[in-house]
Amino acid sequence: MEIFTSWPSWAHAQGPLGAALPATTVDALRDAVAFARRKHGVQQRPTGRPYQEHLLEALEVAVSGAKLSDRDVLVAIVLHDVLEDTSCTEGDLARRFGPEVAALVRWVTKPAGGAKADHLASLVKAPPRAVLVKLADRVSNVQELQRMPWRFQRRYYLETVAYIMPLAGTHPWFARWFGEWRARWRRVERWPA
Repeated sequence: MEIFTSWPSWAHAQGPLGAALPATTVDALRDAVAFARRKHGVQQRPTGRPYQEHLLEALEVAVSGAKLSDRDVLVAIVLHDVLEDTSCTEGDLARRFGPEVAALVRWVTKPAGGAKADHLASLVKAPPRAVLVKLADRVSNVQELQRMPWRFQRRYYLETVAYIMPLAGTHPWFARWFGEWRARWRRVERWPA
C-alpha cells in the first residue's frame, strides 16, 4: 500500500506538480495552497502536525497516486476543508476560484450541525468530481491511521468501509488503494466497540 507523505510543504510539491501538470494548473494550485494556509492559520491535525500537510498529502494522492489532472478537482482538494473549518464562505471560494471549485468543496463539506454519517451517506448523490475530492481527502486521513488512538482507529475504519469504499468503486486506482488498505486494517473489525 503506497503512502503519500513526501509533500509536507509547497517547496516539496512544486517540482513534482510541475512535471505532471500544465503550468497554469500549478499556478492555480500555488494560489489555492497560499489561500488555504492563510485561512487555516495555525490549525493542526489531530496528530499535532500542521494542517497544510494534510492538504498537500491529499493533493499528492490525487496527482501522484490517482493521476488526476482536472484543475478544478485539484484546487478543490487543496481547499476541501475551508468551508467546514474556517470562516471562509462558498461565495469567497466562488469569487476567488470559480463556481465549480466552490460547488465541489460544498459537496464534501459537512453541514453545520449535521450528522457526519448523514453527510457521508449523502455523497452517493455527489457528482463524480466531488467524489474524487472526498476520496483523496480520505486516503490522506487513513493512510497513517495507526497514529491515532485505537477507539478513533476503529470508528474511522468502520466509517471508511461503510461510506467511502463504496464511492471508490467508480475509480479503479482508489478502489485498489482502499482494497489494500482494508486488507491491512481488517483486524480492526474484531476490536471491541
